[in-house]
Amino acid sequence: MRYFISFLICLALITVSSCRKDFSTIPNFGSLEFSKDTVFLDTVFTNIGSATYNLKVYNRENNAITIPRIALENGTSSNYRLNVDGIPGKEFNNIDILAEDSIFVFVETTIDASSITNPLYTDRILFDTGTNQQDVDLVTLVQDANFIFPRKNPISMKIDSLTLDGQATTIKGRFLEDSELTITNTKPTVIYGYAAVSANKTLTINAGSRIYFHANSGLIIDKEATLQVNGTISEKVTFQGDRLENSFSKVPGQWGTIWMRAGSKNNEIKHAQIRNGIIGILIDSVGSDNSPTLKLENSEIYNNSNFGILARETNIEAHNVVVGSAGQASLAATVGGTYNFTHATFANFWNNGIRQLPAVLINNFFVFLDDNGNEITVAKDLNAANFTNCIFEGNTNIEFLIDKVDGSLFNYNIKNCLISFNDINNSFTGNLEMNFLNTNYQNNIINGFSDFRNSRNEDFIIGEESAAIQKAIITPFALDILGVNRENTPAIGAYQNIIFD
Repeated sequence: MRYFISFLICLALITVSSCRKDFSTIPNFGSLEFSKDTVFLDTVFTNIGSATYNLKVYNRENNAITIPRIALENGTSSNYRLNVDGIPGKEFNNIDILAEDSIFVFVETTIDASSITNPLYTDRILFDTGTNQQDVDLVTLVQDANFIFPRKNPISMKIDSLTLDGQATTIKGRFLEDSELTITNTKPTVIYGYAAVSANKTLTINAGSRIYFHANSGLIIDKEATLQVNGTISEKVTFQGDRLENSFSKVPGQWGTIWMRAGSKNNEIKHAQIRNGIIGILIDSVGSDNSPTLKLENSEIYNNSNFGILARETNIEAHNVVVGSAGQASLAATVGGTYNFTHATFANFWNNGIRQLPAVLINNFFVFLDDNGNEITVAKDLNAANFTNCIFEGNTNIEFLIDKVDGSLFNYNIKNCLISFNDINNSFTGNLEMNFLNTNYQNNIINGFSDFRNSRNEDFIIGEESAAIQKAIITPFALDILGVNRENTPAIGAYQNIIFD
């Protein structure tokens, strides 16, 4: 007991000494400096907390100072929250800053859009009072939104998981109600977990709609269900993560995928932009009929951490499509299937790590381990892999690859395409599928200059030096992805060429 009392006394002495201010200060006299004069908290959705932003406050003087008061101008009613040098609150008194030193002020907010009259919400942080008072503005744009959440057990508080094909899964989410099957552009839609469309139902997304996914969220189009995305040139439909800060605008992997499960049907995506997911579109159609499982038109898919499009034994018909950077492949058309792409640009300039796959991979098989641990390869029919007037480009040597195993149909035709293919190690010598002189290839340009306007910024419009100019054949698609006429002198890819500024 004696030792325990001695310990408490020592602890008390340490605590008292650590709290003692062992330096002298003078009052602040209005000469503070700030790392910024306005803190922009980017855009937040109603009732969803913002990220934490920081402001640095400098004392450039040779003496330590005391700031008598730091407070939000709107006081305790402010929707902003502060943390000053490690202390949370909305008003602070007698804050010290050592000579030629600084402190941090952290700012967060959560705002109910219905409680404010102006979506541009503002306040000020006031430093000191009277003639010495200085201030820093706070600005936040607040968006009202429709939210789709998975359900939660009221007793256990466990979030519901989806049941697919009669089997429980670990995928958090729920099937949409009939009242949720039309998404409009009146408000953004924010999805938490996976929003699933059940059999014989259609999810319709109108022009101009904005879909935001939280982490580990996405869409699932189940067997016999349908997705209809009806964007226009002037009102695209956008799919992206729900982190709206500018620093997240090019961060891949923020959400999951749009998953069209085996047996989904008549899916159409027009004039959409899909970005910053794990897989932009994951599409399975084992056992589907001969009609396209997905018609993809005038759409862009950018910056996904794994694949732009991962297709498995499916049927895709696409034109005027741009598929940009992805951590593995922009397009992986795998396990056979039927693929018809016209005027597409596949451009993979991934710079977030080492990429093992080309921009476009086509194969006709899958591999699994049997019960004895033996690796089994199963070949499936590649009914068609037709690419016309397409660009295959990126920042690796091989950006187009056909990987075939024997034992199934294997039909492909590549014509009037611009292909980046530098086999510097002669790895494909003797490989018939990668011999561009074989009859499955016609009028292609190998290793021509694409002349993209800004590949680092996923801007794949081609300029006047591009080898793609007037090298495409005429197709029924007389307008490019931007609506520019190319009826008589079409260029290869999704864009007609322009003259750069």
